[in-house]
Amino acid sequence: MESRWFLAPLLVLLSLPLHGAARLQERKNYIVHLEPRDGGGVGDSVEEWHRSFLPHAAELESADGDGGPRIIYSYSDVFTGFAARLTDEEAEELRATEGCVRLYPEVFLPLSTTRSPGFLGLHLGNEGFWSRSGFGRGVVIGILDTGILPSHPSFGDDGIQPPPKEWKGTCEFKVIAGGGCNNKIIGARAFGSAAVNSTAPPVDDAGHGTHTASTAAGNFVENANVRGNADGTASGMAPHAHLAIYKVCTRSRCSIMDIIAGLDAAVKDGVDVLSFSIGAYSGTQFNYDPIAIAAFKAMERGIVVSCAAGNAGPDPGTVGNGAPWMLTVAAGTMDRAIRTDVKLGNGEEFHGESLFQPGNNSAADPLPLVYPGADGSETSRDCSVLRDAEVNGKVVLCESRGLNGRIEAGQTVAAYGGVGMIVMNKAAEGYTTFADAHVLPASHVSYDAGTKIASYVNSTANATASIVFKGTVIGSYPSPAVTFFSSRGPSKASPGILKPDITGPGMNILAAWAPSESHTEFSDGVGLSFFVESGTSMSTPHLSGIAALLKSLHPDWSPAAIKSAIMTTSDAVDRTGLPIKDEQYRHATFYAMGAGYVNPALAFDPGLVYDLSADDYIPYLCGLGIGDDGVKEIAHRPVACGSIKAITEAELNYPSLVVNLLSQPITVNRTVTNVGKPNSVYTAVVDMPKDVSVIVQPPMLRFTELKEKQSFTVTVRWAGQPNVAGAECNLKWVSDDYIVRSPIVIPAKVE
Repeated sequence: MESRWFLAPLLVLLSLPLHGAARLQERKNYIVHLEPRDGGGVGDSVEEWHRSFLPHAAELESADGDGGPRIIYSYSDVFTGFAARLTDEEAEELRATEGCVRLYPEVFLPLSTTRSPGFLGLHLGNEGFWSRSGFGRGVVIGILDTGILPSHPSFGDDGIQPPPKEWKGTCEFKVIAGGGCNNKIIGARAFGSAAVNSTAPPVDDAGHGTHTASTAAGNFVENANVRGNADGTASGMAPHAHLAIYKVCTRSRCSIMDIIAGLDAAVKDGVDVLSFSIGAYSGTQFNYDPIAIAAFKAMERGIVVSCAAGNAGPDPGTVGNGAPWMLTVAAGTMDRAIRTDVKLGNGEEFHGESLFQPGNNSAADPLPLVYPGADGSETSRDCSVLRDAEVNGKVVLCESRGLNGRIEAGQTVAAYGGVGMIVMNKAAEGYTTFADAHVLPASHVSYDAGTKIASYVNSTANATASIVFKGTVIGSYPSPAVTFFSSRGPSKASPGILKPDITGPGMNILAAWAPSESHTEFSDGVGLSFFVESGTSMSTPHLSGIAALLKSLHPDWSPAAIKSAIMTTSDAVDRTGLPIKDEQYRHATFYAMGAGYVNPALAFDPGLVYDLSADDYIPYLCGLGIGDDGVKEIAHRPVACGSIKAITEAELNYPSLVVNLLSQPITVNRTVTNVGKPNSVYTAVVDMPKDVSVIVQPPMLRFTELKEKQSFTVTVRWAGQPNVAGAECNLKWVSDDYIVRSPIVIPAKVE
């Protein structure tokens, strides 16, 4: 439905007497999941069919306009059903109606680069993978987010061809000076509350959508920086791809009804890749997860669905968007730091980060250093509560408030006369540091550095510190590493599938920005064209853009083949050749980083891929034990699991393998497709700990033509006593030209 339908309820509410307004407020928003039509009423339009499910009173009210239209959205392409406004009684009546599967109450989900192309090996030149892909030319990336600032130079259309002939999208931009739809932005729509609360519906009033869109497919912009930091030529991963914008989020939240409407529109419009930087259900059974259901239909249409793993780490089991037909993206660091160093009066020096580095540094010389948290009060430790005499004219050590709140801590320090701030991580945050737009000289340091600084303060009555601005530093170590906030596996919905799938750049990412009243960039209030943000929201569009590059090079590849290419060519080691580390600088597990850190220069030519069609997921879904009805809800068609040989999660032809190994060995099958060289020979090599035995049969695969398929078995057993801590290893198919790596995970035994 058009977004204008959302205006009517608000206008009517304002004009009704109080008793009418109260009646309207009793209505709640629901997504109504229906059985697929099996022939009855096929002549009716989708909207008419949906209206036939409304309780009689609601149907009459919808017809005469009292209270505005009851049906908010009619979904047609990715979800069988509609969104409607219903009273509690009407909802109960609808639940009992034949053909109604389930009602989902409306919920709201949270919103979950000059350096990253080069860090990922994407360089300008005639021979490189980036150029050979045409920079994503001809591919359409759909962005579900807070909209876009169309006048930003990142969305100019120099060098970009017209939209594909089959493109069906529309542009809802009003007349905007210097911007609108063009060959870069070929579609823009707003939905629900995201449309009602904005004077120009698809325009970004939060910054988030502009940032993610430019990360995925922003065009080349020279001299991009934030106040001189992170300077360089900015571009997205697929700078010549098209963008289709679906504004489904306000500044603070995203309605599940609007998200499904945006997904439905994107599939109908003809996007090739969907980028979804929104937090999602964690642990919800897939047939109870509208996003997973919609994503299955998108995958069936050949669309790659790239989703954020979430920002709930480092606790295990927090990963969201965990369906195997989605590409689930974790967040990692790069080798760039926007550095501010802390120098203590005892001569010790520690690296930190801050985006605020003005020419007049009031904390460059040694100043008194205080730690309010020394009294043990939590509100004092994070600088929520301060006293003038305590901090006036001093540098203040504050404990981190978690994923957010660091800038607010600086504002409190400045308000009480502090002239500098050191933010120290909590233990769980380890070495992950943010380059924030602070309002005073500041440095965000690791937990290790923070504890040493706190010890110094407590050891002397005359502690001093200075903060030294170092600007942009390339080559910081270790890189890449997994961030503390990146959500971890295992997936609660399907623990036998390794999630997340892959890690991409998600820390201190510079990209296009739309200044907003709700986001304080710097204390002088000057708007910025580019800004630095962190989160799996930032890593996800990197992978969306890389998927677009692969789609441009290999238009016949399925979403599963593209995912396989990305996963099996990823890096498990950092730039020094050592295993990738997590936020504690420990060996990162596959539950933290997925298969590894994305390496697009290798992904375009992976040698072999593990492919899957939509039908291949059906035996897996039957094996989950959700019943025929549960599988039908996801697959959008009747399924009789009794007539299908169900498989375990480990038997799905996935590029990674999770084996719940007890005392008996487990054998699974895998099939690979040759997409490399016609005549090639691959040998199985397994990197495994001494207490694990992995046998691959046959140990050698010979291919004579492209697209040829070969199958093999993998048998995993304990070589000695089972290790309750679990184990990890890698299966590699190695040829003269390729290394195709698949992680193998034996989960820890849970008592």
